[in-house]
Amino acid sequence: MMEFDIFVYATVGRRAELEVGRAGLRGDLYQRMLDELGALVRFADDHGYAGVGHPEHHLQIEGFEVANDPGLLSMWLGQHRERLRIITCGFVSTTHHPLRVAENIATLDHMHRGRFGVGLVRGYQARWVENFKVRPDVGAVGFWNRGGPDDERNRRYFEEFVDIVVTALTNDTFSYDGEYFTIPACDRNPHEHAVYSELGAGVDTDMRIREVGIAPQPYQRPHPRLYSGFTGSASTAAFWGRYGGKSIVLGGPPDLHRSIWSAYDQTAARYGREVVPGEQACWGGLMICAETDAEAQRQFEDMEWFWNRWSLPFGLAMPKLLVGSPDTIAAEIAQAASNVPINECMLLVPQGIHSPDQLEASLGLFAAEVMPRFAS
Repeated sequence: MMEFDIFVYATVGRRAELEVGRAGLRGDLYQRMLDELGALVRFADDHGYAGVGHPEHHLQIEGFEVANDPGLLSMWLGQHRERLRIITCGFVSTTHHPLRVAENIATLDHMHRGRFGVGLVRGYQARWVENFKVRPDVGAVGFWNRGGPDDERNRRYFEEFVDIVVTALTNDTFSYDGEYFTIPACDRNPHEHAVYSELGAGVDTDMRIREVGIAPQPYQRPHPRLYSGFTGSASTAAFWGRYGGKSIVLGGPPDLHRSIWSAYDQTAARYGREVVPGEQACWGGLMICAETDAEAQRQFEDMEWFWNRWSLPFGLAMPKLLVGSPDTIAAEIAQAASNVPINECMLLVPQGIHSPDQLEASLGLFAAEVMPRFAS
């Protein structure tokens, strides 16, 4: 059985409104976006979608992705559903301390009562990452520094960040001595506090701090479902095979898909993890469903403008296009699922760019005529 999620960018305006400029500064557009997101989540919940995902991005006065607090936006979306999972995808590692992120994840997991998934990502938008980064020596990565020393440094930092987050989520207390973080950061409490040693753990009676732990521990055990963010890299998938995180794969040929799934399996086996088919990655694309291919392509024009104006300059290629009639889209999904096992499909939708009526027509038609074909 295949689950279907939708992913929104938190876009505040239609194309014409964005083209005026500085749409992110308009409170009226932001209020409208919040109302429309709430309605979209309710619609998705009522029509059998499994999750709604969103990113973290800051300082975007242009209005294309006004998703500037992952926890707050997650909770806003969660207020409008009864069943589906909210997928915060994700916390940008270079701009957060891993202990703080682990606490946020566990707390959000409780507030969502387990209907929560989370991504951990490296950070590719330099304008805000460089302003928010927690270490001066680790910044944003992208096509401009791929394979260079800054990219490699960021990757080592990210791998340590993920290890600390997962360790904190799965252990009552722990210590960590890495390249970038030493936890605990201080070895002794400066004053006596008997509760630490008598009712807690990790602190000796002489106030030596040996280990720390987050509170609460996650609602889901061992932790919420993990995602790696959007990727087309076998090396990224291989890394996540250790932790059970799902890469979100939105493009590429069948050979790339097989290499991604295989890399995950090999790492999982090395760490003694049993893999459920389809766990290796989440597949998907940009989705617009209409009665005819021609009508879907017409509706795609504004989203194509969005991608070419906003995403392409970051080095993000156009994702797999699931744009067409129910038969056309279903055939694309079936073809991908014949190549590699898929149990979760992520659908990027033109939230904000399209009106609520357009979005509901597309998602309703997809739910009625495509989803049942993959229900078993």
